[in-house]
Amino acid sequence: MEQDTRTDEALATLVQAGDHAALAVLVHRYEAPLRRYGRKFLVTQNDLDDVLQEVFIKAYQNIQSFDSARRFSPWIYRIAHNEFVSFLRRTTGERVGAVDLDTIAPWLVAREDATAYAEGEEMKRVLDVCLRELAPKYREPLVLRYVEDLSYEEIADVMQVPRATVGVRITRGKVLARAICERLQYHL
Repeated sequence: MEQDTRTDEALATLVQAGDHAALAVLVHRYEAPLRRYGRKFLVTQNDLDDVLQEVFIKAYQNIQSFDSARRFSPWIYRIAHNEFVSFLRRTTGERVGAVDLDTIAPWLVAREDATAYAEGEEMKRVLDVCLRELAPKYREPLVLRYVEDLSYEEIADVMQVPRATVGVRITRGKVLARAICERLQYHL
């Protein structure tokens, strides 16, 4: 697909007017980021594919409610958040996926030698274990901030909590994640 320079908000306005090509551009833009976001919560590829499909269906069904004076990304992340949470509520067992260390801390895996690569792989495993034990209300804002690079305002919009709550949860999440890693005798 050719690079489209129109803003997400302009494309959403076109979709509201029935432009299916604009919808395809938005799906293309958001498929990878939403897939990455979903991997933090869902384990299997099939589950992720199914829920991601539902996200885009819901976005299309509700596009008329989108206010083009606001940013599109928090709106679609909110839909994704709701779908992931709904899926987790419907299923049993731990469904938290892995954290991509390449995204969070690329300097840990960017080195060339095999020892450094092994250390990076170990660090991924450690972060996965520590974050898996972190309560979702702390894990999610950490992922949205440090993996998806959303602002505090955007995270507040996605999670439907006040901005101050986002800050508190991120701060507490970092402290709790470090405590979990220390308790498990991992040192980050």
